[in-house]
Amino acid sequence: MSGNELAEGRTLVPALEELGDSVLVVGDRKTLRVHVHTDDPDRVVALFDGVGAVERLDVADMHEQQEQRTARLGSDGEAAGAPPRAGNCGVVAVAAGDGMKRLYRELGANVVEGGSSLNPSTFELLAGIHGVAAEEVIVLPNSPNVIMAADRAAELSEKTVAVVESRSPQAGLACLVEHDPEASAEENAMRLSAALDEIVVGAVAPAARDDKQDRFRAGEAVGFVTEEIVAWGEPAKTLAAVIGRLADGAEVVTCIAGEGAPLDTAEITALGERAAPHVEVECLEGGQAHYWWLLAAE
Repeated sequence: MSGNELAEGRTLVPALEELGDSVLVVGDRKTLRVHVHTDDPDRVVALFDGVGAVERLDVADMHEQQEQRTARLGSDGEAAGAPPRAGNCGVVAVAAGDGMKRLYRELGANVVEGGSSLNPSTFELLAGIHGVAAEEVIVLPNSPNVIMAADRAAELSEKTVAVVESRSPQAGLACLVEHDPEASAEENAMRLSAALDEIVVGAVAPAARDDKQDRFRAGEAVGFVTEEIVAWGEPAKTLAAVIGRLADGAEVVTCIAGEGAPLDTAEITALGERAAPHVEVECLEGGQAHYWWLLAAE
């Protein structure tokens, strides 16, 4: 489509809203992507006659999808690989890494794949919200880059949706234990947000390049508490320093191992006992890329 055609396409939003809901029109000067929930897809497509060519048309029966999902869940509310029945309020969480996604699913969340950049689209988040078997939903974006898309998806959904502004997957996981499936989205948003305020996060990652301040070289460990670099060098010493910083005032430090992490659980446990003997260090497998360890202190 030309620029003029794109502008004309966007002016069709009111007409789309008359034919359905959850309307979203995005794109560039060449292509528009349109999302709408409607009982009359043929009339929606007809709106674009003379505006541009309709390609890659994807029409799905959401009623049929809901019936199939209910059948998969079964009478006990669970199925292999699926989150449990959501109750009154379900959860959508953005996550990457097989272990991290499994941890979220074990806590009842419907996971939206974040990929290496943790930047799912508004459409993907909206689909995740609609995939929850509850009329109210909490969304954990787990990255500052996803919060805006999560807010937009919440606006577009016909469900009651609250976005809890979790900025890291380890913080989202730690606060999720406070979720009550029988409470409202508003109540859960308050509970989870309050829990987030009590969580301090850290991370250890291999440096992607040499440090301009000559503190570390590419491939060496770099440790963070929140967004501040607090340690660097050998992986064990760096992780110990991060745990030590997080342990101040904490009762539990959760350490989630990522892809290629150079220390095993026994080594981390022993390291934690030396660095912070008064704190319980819980070791989990996340399988996330880029970070050897993601940590959260409560």
